[in-house]
Amino acid sequence: MSDFSFVLCADDYGLSPAVSAGIRQALAARRINATGAMTNLPDWPNAAPLLAPYLDHAQIGVHLNLTVGAPLASAPNLAPQGKLPGVGFYLRQRNLPQAMAGEVAAEIARQFDSFESAMDRTPDFVDGHQHVHTFRSIRGLLLAEMERRGWAGRVWLRDSADKPSRILARGVETKKALLLAWFAHGFAKAARSRGFAVNEGFAGFSAFDPARDYASDFESYLRAPGPRHLVMCHPGRIDDALAELDPVTITREQELDFLLGNVFPDLLARAGASLDFSRVSA
Repeated sequence: MSDFSFVLCADDYGLSPAVSAGIRQALAARRINATGAMTNLPDWPNAAPLLAPYLDHAQIGVHLNLTVGAPLASAPNLAPQGKLPGVGFYLRQRNLPQAMAGEVAAEIARQFDSFESAMDRTPDFVDGHQHVHTFRSIRGLLLAEMERRGWAGRVWLRDSADKPSRILARGVETKKALLLAWFAHGFAKAARSRGFAVNEGFAGFSAFDPARDYASDFESYLRAPGPRHLVMCHPGRIDDALAELDPVTITREQELDFLLGNVFPDLLARAGASLDFSRVSA
């Protein structure tokens, strides 16, 4: 295998204080080179300034969140009880009703505003919690808002799809990866047509099963890398705020311990892989 560099992105920064603290541990140790922030959640205003020491060597983006917690302002059609709908709602929608689409568009804008207000800068990239940003009912709204802000050529987007041959070569959570590739079909083409770069190669799908060997799974994520490969991960520590918002708990600590341990750099060396800390866009 030829040597290659890749983006290793920790999702869910801002989900809870303990998750954010764990991600900062990985950033400080230079074991990840990107993280996406959930800017509508209560931890974000406190967690945002703590990213300052890592801005010179890590990419910081918006992890667009339309499925967990509350929207940043009232959205009576999208969140009538003050709570965002689950991911299944968006999977069932090819097109959102007009009133609801307007509320989603407004929430996207608010989450971008929340990032820029807290960080005093434009995000390096945009991706989405549970990959919702790639869904047909959302992608047009997202691209329109990013285009309105003049982000074309400046902010890149995560493509959650990959070639079936690469997915099959990795052999981890194959059904999930293929299903998400189907839902994300056409996203990369639409993004590029409007001037937004995307990654080429995507891995990191997990069953979030504490009994699995995460090191073995991670080794598979480096097989059949794309030319602009991206691997997602979900490290963090556990606190009550996390348990209230998300069912994924124990495996976050397992992922973080793996990233901070000695097995991780040895695994990268065997795979001929390295993290790029130059902050060059994917």
